[in-house]
Amino acid sequence: MDICWLCVILAGIAVYLLTQFIRFIFADADLTLLWAARFGNKPERSSLKAEDILVLPLDLLDRASHQEKTATALKHFGDIDVLINNGGRTQRSLCIEADVDVYQALMELNYLGTVSVTKQVLPHMIRRGSGIIATVSSVAGFVGVPLATGYAASKHAVQGFFNSLRTELADYPNITISTICPGPVISTIVQNAFTEELGKPVDTAGDQTHKMSTERCVHLTLIGLANHVKEMWIAEQPFLLFCYLWQYTPTLAWYLTNVLGKKRVQNFKAGLDADSAYFSKPKVKTT
Repeated sequence: MDICWLCVILAGIAVYLLTQFIRFIFADADLTLLWAARFGNKPERSSLKAEDILVLPLDLLDRASHQEKTATALKHFGDIDVLINNGGRTQRSLCIEADVDVYQALMELNYLGTVSVTKQVLPHMIRRGSGIIATVSSVAGFVGVPLATGYAASKHAVQGFFNSLRTELADYPNITISTICPGPVISTIVQNAFTEELGKPVDTAGDQTHKMSTERCVHLTLIGLANHVKEMWIAEQPFLLFCYLWQYTPTLAWYLTNVLGKKRVQNFKAGLDADSAYFSKPKVKTT
């Protein structure tokens, strides 16, 4: 009888592990976020009216204007409940070919611009004792990404800043610091990427349809914010797997990143889009 019960228990464990493995194969977000999507709070539906909307053009590079913009928002609404930092640019160039000015521009925009706006809003949230500061970082915020050394550096800086800020606010449990780390998502980020020189556009953005839909990324983000998730990984496979490997098995992650990174660089040198050609053979385009 004891052996039969043991077999049942082991079979149950095996079925559970197999089920979780299959779920992970088709997962497009980290397990904490998917749990929140299944069992947590649901994002509220919008009931905004015209008077509830105020559009304030803002230049992240013009840090001197951020105080005025914040004051205008506070005057109009009275409070700022949620700040979502979602401005920035990516990069498509080899380190050896990129001007230092490109790296400075990436840090000024992606990192310092984000920090500046956050510092304007944070004192208000501290006085209230509540609020959400959500920042769109990237998988590149904790993973090495070839052809985006400056972009990855700026996102690593963003991650370090907000991880540290979160611990500083331990006495304010109702202020949520959330970092959102998407993988490849359909957007115009590639078209607007920095290259090896300031002002030089990307030669080709390539086909972006293989990436996660913008709607799915936004939906998962809203779920994470509704459930006060501190860090979200939003990526389809195999990029989600890479996140877990970098987190828990960095030696294996380095090996695989070197293999795939070499392919990515080869495709880039051959004139192919770095993203859509990530797993394809490096063939030169013909006209």
